[in-house]
Amino acid sequence: MSQELLVSLEAIEKEKGISKELLLEALKQALTSACRKGRSEEDSIEVEIDPLTFRIRLLDNGKEIRDPHFGRIAAQTAKQVIIQKIREAERDNIFGDFTKKLGDIVSGTLHRFEKKAIIVDLGKTEGILPAREQSPVDEYRQGDLVRAYVLEVKKTPKGPEVILSRACGEFVARLFELEVPEVHDKIVQIKGVAREAGSRTKIAVYSTDDKIDCVGSCVGVRGQRVKNIVRELGGEKIDIVRFSDDFETYLKNAMAPAELAEIKMNKAAQAAEIFVQDDQLSLAIGKKGQNIRLASKLLGWKLDVRSLSQKIPLSSLEGVGEKTEQLLREAGIQSIKDIIKTTAEELAKIPGIGEKTAEKIIGAAHKAIIEKSS
Repeated sequence: MSQELLVSLEAIEKEKGISKELLLEALKQALTSACRKGRSEEDSIEVEIDPLTFRIRLLDNGKEIRDPHFGRIAAQTAKQVIIQKIREAERDNIFGDFTKKLGDIVSGTLHRFEKKAIIVDLGKTEGILPAREQSPVDEYRQGDLVRAYVLEVKKTPKGPEVILSRACGEFVARLFELEVPEVHDKIVQIKGVAREAGSRTKIAVYSTDDKIDCVGSCVGVRGQRVKNIVRELGGEKIDIVRFSDDFETYLKNAMAPAELAEIKMNKAAQAAEIFVQDDQLSLAIGKKGQNIRLASKLLGWKLDVRSLSQKIPLSSLEGVGEKTEQLLREAGIQSIKDIIKTTAEELAKIPGIGEKTAEKIIGAAHKAIIEKSS
């Protein structure tokens, strides 16, 4: 038994990278536990394994005892411990390998469907593409190649669990890094991504080299680079937005293709009121509000867009003179819409505006909206 054990442990140490010491300690604990079963608590049963000869001895109160079944128990336990430790080591290796791939794109074949999730064969393990991380336009059959972003790697009792995504914005960012050398080399930086998977993505880019056009690099000759990414995403539309340190310029770029006529920004509230020509309103809002929603997400600001014909200056309201308008704007009230959202009591708390003035202003705001709508 000792010679066979020595050969087995040395082979495992060499092939699996599991130390003999670790295996011997695990074997000792497992054997001790197995040999104590069915014995009284008065028996002080211990197992000793010589680290040099690998001879296994059964001790009771420090004295070696002979048990006819011990050899069989030792052989079975050694086999179980070795199998368990090999399995654990393999799981740890897989966990380590895929932890290094967090944030990367991996490829695998569709193994099976499990409820609404897709199980992807990644070679050493399986990846899970949950329904929430799938793009609505993706269609797969068993055996198809699947490329996805490694979103999360978790340890579970059944082994490592690799969560994949094809719906997150990071997936698009990584596709650009793989497709565009300038992005890979950090000459062109991705400053933000706002995405509605399967429909549209806005990605903000910036060049660290004045000689390199960030948008042109991402588009590629005849649009080939971005076309390859669009093809991978099943036809999803991609807006490549030129990032700017000047926020107003960045906002205008993010709202493209709409042309903006006027912008009123409230930096403290991170909100902006946008006015456009009447023929630009539907373009600015986008289908089902998508354009402004994605621009808002990309910038991290609350955006409100209206046509110039809907614009009513605060100074046109009864009870709002130049001084009162300044007080309202200082309090963060930039439009009639802001007034309607508030109450007379809240307006009256602004220094310089009394209760009667507040009631008059709110009444005038409602009247102006009604007149404008009619």
